Amino acid sequence: MHFKELIKIIKERRDVIDITQENLAELSGVGLRTLKQFESGKGNPTLLTLQKLTDVLGMDICLKIKDVSKTE
Repeated sequence: MHFKELIKIIKERRDVIDITQENLAELSGVGLRTLKQFESGKGNPTLLTLQKLTDVLGMDICLKIKDVSKTE
């Protein structure tokens, strides 16, 4: 997954559950500036920051081994 896809998924989920950036930042403990930079593609959030955001959004982060037999 590319970074832009991750941003899109987070934004879409935030829209679906109708939560503002301000509320997400407050509920997750992530700074509003950090969240805004992430959603604008300018930030570089840590895995912990992403975990905090996805927890509030009711999402899981899943890391898996790539299937190297697939060609894109």
